[in-house]
Amino acid sequence: MSAIPETLSGLLRHYSPSGQERGAVEYLVSRMQTLGYGRAFSDAAGNAVGILGAGERQMVLLGHIDTVPGEIPLRLEAGERLYGRGAVDAKGPLAAFVDAAAQAGPQVGWEIVVIGAVGEESESEGARFVASRYHPDFAIIGEPSRWERITLGYKGSAWAEINTRRPLAHSAGQQESASEAAFATWSRLVAWAEEFNAGRSRAFDQLLLSLRGLASGDDGFEEWASLRLGARLPADLDPPSWYTRLAQLAGQEQVQPRGYAVPAYRAEKNTHLVRLLLAGIRAAGGQPGFVVKTGTADLNIVAPAWGCPAVAYGPGDSILDHTPEEHIELEEYRRAVQVLTHVLTHLPD
Repeated sequence: MSAIPETLSGLLRHYSPSGQERGAVEYLVSRMQTLGYGRAFSDAAGNAVGILGAGERQMVLLGHIDTVPGEIPLRLEAGERLYGRGAVDAKGPLAAFVDAAAQAGPQVGWEIVVIGAVGEESESEGARFVASRYHPDFAIIGEPSRWERITLGYKGSAWAEINTRRPLAHSAGQQESASEAAFATWSRLVAWAEEFNAGRSRAFDQLLLSLRGLASGDDGFEEWASLRLGARLPADLDPPSWYTRLAQLAGQEQVQPRGYAVPAYRAEKNTHLVRLLLAGIRAAGGQPGFVVKTGTADLNIVAPAWGCPAVAYGPGDSILDHTPEEHIELEEYRRAVQVLTHVLTHLPD
């Protein structure tokens, strides 16, 4: 049976769904202090921050410390399979950042900043806070990609509510009901998405719609229907363009954007950061690969703000994200720490 990495197990013991991260943050700050970070603290947004070195150049390793709801008791199976909420998404990658930076230690000319951000599973409050407060030369965002793969991009996302109102009429009449109008609007959106996606074979390049909620009712004089929908946006459809098109397709119905919309992001392959990761994966005995994902991550928020080479990387199988079977293989975790340590120790090159 393999020893369970202390940083990883400590984080998993602190259940921290979005909005309830304080205990996990306090643990991680204390853990980084124990590991010898020069500074470790909780910032004004509630993020856990650890800093090594004081060079003029800056490397940021940004993970997220919150999880989706649904506590999974910490347990080890088959000697290598560690279960716990966040083992994959994304305390596994965050713990790997913390351990790798501690193993690498301070690097000449560099300040290494490790951040456990709050709220990624809600409105990314932690990432939005740090986006204007750091100016890194390189950034790695902690998300599961398997230890041999580098995530170059994520789709954008935009949420909206469409509200329909109609005068209440007898059900035997021919007037369009609010629910019928709402359904017709959804049908137009689906048809337009199919037209937009024609000839686009990859999901990363497609507009992906999802109907996430519907409701209806009346007050005796007027009836209403409401649709809550999400859109995963490709790189050539930014949120303002999508909302404009959505309003056109909705016609007379009221469209209300909800939450924060973010555009898609895709990193360049030919950067020093990517080359360091490729070399680290090969040095750890792996065959590196690249992936783009149909979800959205803090990478979408900070990479455009920082304007530096940035990718996502971390151990774990993303298929297990948000599931009752969430777990991480300890050997994969160790390999990811090895890869990240290689990257950090070769920054001065």
